Amino acid sequence: MEMPMNSAQSGAHFPVQHQSLSLDIKGNKTDIVISKYEDSFLVIVTQIGCMGTILAAKKDESVFSDPTYNVSVLFGKRDEPLLLACARQLIEHISGSGSARSLVISLGLKDHSQGTLKDIIAAVIENRLW
Repeated sequence: MEMPMNSAQSGAHFPVQHQSLSLDIKGNKTDIVISKYEDSFLVIVTQIGCMGTILAAKKDESVFSDPTYNVSVLFGKRDEPLLLACARQLIEHISGSGSARSLVISLGLKDHSQGTLKDIIAAVIENRLW
């Protein structure tokens, strides 16, 4: 579905609560879909029109220590530390907001720069479902 740049849409007809938006990040059209499932959030970010590296992130809690965050690459580039940092920042924000859901994120990007990932994180947090 074509949407104008810098627009957002919330899905009422889809059985899963979701938010979709399209915006320009550093000169690249970027589509973002955020879906809220019973036990996790799915975030799809693409500048290439398809899914890219898929990461899973979750918060691990222990009675005896501070919580830790586990981020792993399920499919795709394993040598991109900024993609791991992006997922980690989002799971920390999700957990900090009081949600216990895990995160699955797909990042299909033309530009893997720090600035692009900061803008993606900001856009996801601004349109969050948690």
